[in-house]
Amino acid sequence: MNRVVVVGGGPKSYIPDLKEFSCEDCYWIGADQGAEVLVEQGIAPDLAIGDFDSVSETSLKKIEQISQQMIIYPDEKDETDLELAINKALQRSPEHILLFGVTGGRIDHSQANIQLLYPLMKKQVKATIIDQQNRVELVTAGEHKIEAVEQYPYISFLPVTLDVKELTLVGFYYPLEKAYLPFGSTLCISNRLIEDTGTFSFKSGILLVIRSTDLPNKG
Repeated sequence: MNRVVVVGGGPKSYIPDLKEFSCEDCYWIGADQGAEVLVEQGIAPDLAIGDFDSVSETSLKKIEQISQQMIIYPDEKDETDLELAINKALQRSPEHILLFGVTGGRIDHSQANIQLLYPLMKKQVKATIIDQQNRVELVTAGEHKIEAVEQYPYISFLPVTLDVKELTLVGFYYPLEKAYLPFGSTLCISNRLIEDTGTFSFKSGILLVIRSTDLPNKG
């Protein structure tokens, strides 16, 4: 699979061990501080891109030494560093884009980054946001299979359109049959699969599918 991994500059505590997502043909892009994360985790960026206003001069030199390619932009620009990275990712015609370091910290940044899933979906590129606690995808109407993943046992379905019509869940602890899901509904929070593979289908609308887990308390 042609997979591109994009690492943004979100809080490092939200970013899992990236080597667990490595593949033979993965192409690694570090956006701003995301390039620093890749270097710190022992992964040489294929591309480091951004204005790099979030890294020290020492770190910037190390990124430049280790990266296969580096593109530096001015601080004032129309696109965010993450958008620049995604645009470069799309040039590779990927089947799947994994996004790390795009959640946590400021809510406006997290929300904007989640919304970036929409243009990718429109281009028919599968994209997944991943952090220590969540996997997030945007899904259009139709029938979809979903497999049980021990690391992320909870599954929530949130409408991002004004409504989602005829949502059916099969193989879930809380099944549904052609349910109406308006924007703002919490009907489909914290469900889980009771079979190895389940299905969800809906007639119209767009769903944010969030797979999540509870992190242990540090007490």
